[in-house]
Amino acid sequence: MRRSVILVALAAFTLSSAACMGAAGVEAPPTPDSYVAALADPVRTADDRARDEARHTAETLAFAQVRPGQTIADMIIGGGYFTRVFSAAVGPRGRVTAWQPAEFIAFQASYGDALTAVDALANVDGVRSLIAAPVFPAGLDLVFTAQNYHDLHLNVMPPDTATRVNAAVFRALKPGGLYVVIDHHAVAGAPRTAADTVHRIDIERVKREVLAAGFVLDGESDLLTHADDPRTASVFDASIRGRTSQFMLRFRKPA
Repeated sequence: MRRSVILVALAAFTLSSAACMGAAGVEAPPTPDSYVAALADPVRTADDRARDEARHTAETLAFAQVRPGQTIADMIIGGGYFTRVFSAAVGPRGRVTAWQPAEFIAFQASYGDALTAVDALANVDGVRSLIAAPVFPAGLDLVFTAQNYHDLHLNVMPPDTATRVNAAVFRALKPGGLYVVIDHHAVAGAPRTAADTVHRIDIERVKREVLAAGFVLDGESDLLTHADDPRTASVFDASIRGRTSQFMLRFRKPA
């Protein structure tokens, strides 16, 4: 009788472990509920929390498969919105590299201020360099960029900037590491100049460029898609600002 009880208990434990690990022993992906504590962390500002609903922050973190203890590079941090939530999500065992291009800082002082602010966080390293020569540590779990990939194609940047940045991301990631790109939808087939005229980019251009760097497409989401966005106005136009249609792409470095 005792042996039967032990066998039943072992079977229940095995099933529970399999459910957590998923098929073939692979850890099950996180869900948006995994980030309740991170979103409420005091490292985040009141303005950050006010933007969470529109930006679907918890769902975005789940799409990027962010986990405690990871090493993450936030590529072109802007004001540091995602840097702060990454800092909270990876916790004290994790590390976040916050990269702000030197050209951005020269253009607008607030970008430098944002970098200084996140660099003060215990598990964040703020770095700056020319946009075509990003500084990332090796062995990263994730490189993430939101609403800024199109800036790699601005006319003021070297013409091979995207190629060089994608190559740097590929080198920095560990085998199996993820590269997540979120940006504003341009109309299908939009030229490179859309980066300057409307601050958008064609999703197919992004796919071509990143795949050419050696990545494989691992997933995409329409979570941030807005069908009522004609995709022709500048993202800074008052008629659409804050309500643009955006794509979410997840690439993986082959193991």
